[in-house]
Amino acid sequence: MENTPEYSVSELAGALKRTVETTFGLVRVRGELSGFKRVGSGHCYGALKDADALVDLVMFRGAAATLSFRPEDGLEVIVTGKLTTYPGRSKYQIIVDRMAPAGVGALLAQIEARRVKLAAEGLFDPARKRPLPHIPRVIGIITSPTGAVIRDILHRLADRFPRHVLVWPVAVQGEAAASQVAAAIRGFNALAPGGLIPRPDLIIVARGGGSIEDLGAFNEEIVVRAAAASAIPLISAVGHETDTTLIDYASDWRAPTPTAAAERAVPVRADLVAQVATLAARLEQAMARGLAQRSERARAIAARLPVPRRLMELPAQRLDDLAGRLPRGLAIARSRAAARLATSAGALRPALLASRTRRSADALARTNLRPRLLTARAETAAQRLAAAGRLLVSLGPESVLSRGYALVLDNNGQLIGRVAAARSQPALTLRFADGDLPVQPASSQPRLL
Repeated sequence: MENTPEYSVSELAGALKRTVETTFGLVRVRGELSGFKRVGSGHCYGALKDADALVDLVMFRGAAATLSFRPEDGLEVIVTGKLTTYPGRSKYQIIVDRMAPAGVGALLAQIEARRVKLAAEGLFDPARKRPLPHIPRVIGIITSPTGAVIRDILHRLADRFPRHVLVWPVAVQGEAAASQVAAAIRGFNALAPGGLIPRPDLIIVARGGGSIEDLGAFNEEIVVRAAAASAIPLISAVGHETDTTLIDYASDWRAPTPTAAAERAVPVRADLVAQVATLAARLEQAMARGLAQRSERARAIAARLPVPRRLMELPAQRLDDLAGRLPRGLAIARSRAAARLATSAGALRPALLASRTRRSADALARTNLRPRLLTARAETAAQRLAAAGRLLVSLGPESVLSRGYALVLDNNGQLIGRVAAARSQPALTLRFADGDLPVQPASSQPRLL
């Protein structure tokens, strides 16, 4: 035992590290992720486990940037890297260069679980989807600034109906893609209407085709929630026609290809011009036809109306007939009036009038209207009237006032006969024989104003 060489702790740890790295310089391991996390530096830490064992893993920032999906605990993956030790803690670990899902089935299961979760929250409800504008003034496009996708969209927009286009460049693949796409959607929505940068009326999120791993950013929850929360109508155009991502469920319209998104965003301007020209021609024809129908109807009505000249012929004839009969009628009426006058003249003889006058005078003489009788009756009536006047004066209130009495009146000149009524008045008037005296009622005696 004394001949066994001695090692320091560092020497032993270094020897173990060299042995492990030499023996396992490159390994490919399949297992389930556990405790996976990304720290502020961009490095990722976690563990890979199966039913019987566990090995730590570390993925530095450069390798983590190449991830095409979001690693989650419980997901089965295949990692490629080298096995090494960490002397500071006496443990071994895998430094991962590449990580991929263990199979499409595992990744699809992860996506399906996320879809069910988001659907339960109502993010895919058809009632949330808004109609797309018919002709948007400004179109916002979220895609990679390089590649065929943006060129195809711009080319198709220019062919169909040129519009003002804003491009928000993002990464469409890799670990940073999901956060950039979500930030772009929120950024377009944050633009103020009428600002220096025009706010889009429509957003297109586009990417070309690829594998399920390549399209992984558009299955991320952060992207789906941003699309569902967008106040601006959004078209998803991710992948080819057979590709389906979760953003397709949250968008207002899903385009099978980026080119189809441009075709759905705007109509064909030439078709609109032709349609307007056709409608204008139809309108002109309808107006001409309407005028022709109304003119024909007016002529038909006019044909059924009588000629004005004919309307006056019969009244003119009747006027001529009456004018011819008028002189003869006047002569006959004059003859009849003369005959009635002659008949009445016999009753107006002077002797007859004188006889009637004498009979009226005799009847007047026989009446009792003699002057002396009329004078006596007038004197008797005058005496009775004077007596009644004296009685009225003696019984009148003025005569009573002269004997020391007074009248109590309210503001309207109405007589107050009771103390309670007098106390309810704001002011009273005492009328004496020689004038009125204003007073104010009190609790006991009235006092002068």
